[in-house]
Amino acid sequence: MEIAVIGNSEFILGFRLAGIRKTYAAKSDEELSETITRALQECEVGILVLNSSDMERIPRRLRATLEESVKPTVIVISGEEEGGLSMRERIKRSVGVDLWK
Repeated sequence: MEIAVIGNSEFILGFRLAGIRKTYAAKSDEELSETITRALQECEVGILVLNSSDMERIPRRLRATLEESVKPTVIVISGEEEGGLSMRERIKRSVGVDLWK
């Protein structure tokens, strides 16, 4: 199972630096929706990470699909600080395990 990250270039940069290989930059709303749809069809993707602002930009039907998805598990990360938690801690809280161990 692999982690896929979709978002703007600034959002995915930190994940690339952390060693995540499946990072996809999407600039337009249409490109974002197409990239998410392709990632949902990849059998090796187990976790899909999105920015909360991007989640608001996608069509309602695709958003509902993501919210109900079990595989891949979709993690939406807010750009706002959540009580000073690091990105690692936010993902750990969402998934329930520390992915970097």
